[in-house]
Amino acid sequence: MTPKIRIHLADDHQVLIDGMKTLLQTISNFEIVGFSLDGSTLFEEVTNNKADILILDISMPKKDGIEVIKEFSKNGFPCKVIILSSYDDLKIIKEVMKLGASAYLTKQCAGENIVEAIQAVANGEEYFSNLVREKIFNTATKDNLKLNKQKPTINSLLTERELEIITLIALEYSGKEISEQLFISTNTVETHRKNIIKKLNAKNTISLVKFAIKNNLIKS
Repeated sequence: MTPKIRIHLADDHQVLIDGMKTLLQTISNFEIVGFSLDGSTLFEEVTNNKADILILDISMPKKDGIEVIKEFSKNGFPCKVIILSSYDDLKIIKEVMKLGASAYLTKQCAGENIVEAIQAVANGEEYFSNLVREKIFNTATKDNLKLNKQKPTINSLLTERELEIITLIALEYSGKEISEQLFISTNTVETHRKNIIKKLNAKNTISLVKFAIKNNLIKS
């Protein structure tokens, strides 16, 4: 029997909580173990009910979502966190992902993406909704490349060429477009991509995008 994924919901609107519960309870291996209308005691709540995943809003009374995830980051994550927010500001997205959130979705696409996000995060993956990915890629341009000012730890992990390629991957360049931009063959691009994935122990392209965000390879 497949273990159930235990889910805690945190949002300041009871209507949204009720709607999410109704939706998620239709999935046989999902179990709603609690909900909160503010962030004041979330750390204790999800620790006590042994939630696997917290679905967290940014805007909440007493302690907002960013304060909550900072507390998690400081004290050790009792569960994985999916941000479900009305905001699609790239600075907020980058901040919560750097702090350790596993996924970011906007509320307008919650019904479309939330089940897929929970399943991905439960499997140890990161997840961005399509609208969030579009926000990242549309905001970033060729002028966002910051390859000459990387931290020494990043330079010691990846070569300058690998930094160029992971940045362009995060900007959603195709292999052909990267080869044209850097004047190298598509085979060379693919070899570098495989080496990057191996070095970072990344599972997929989303993991590479998250690395690029965390290390300021793309910016708003």
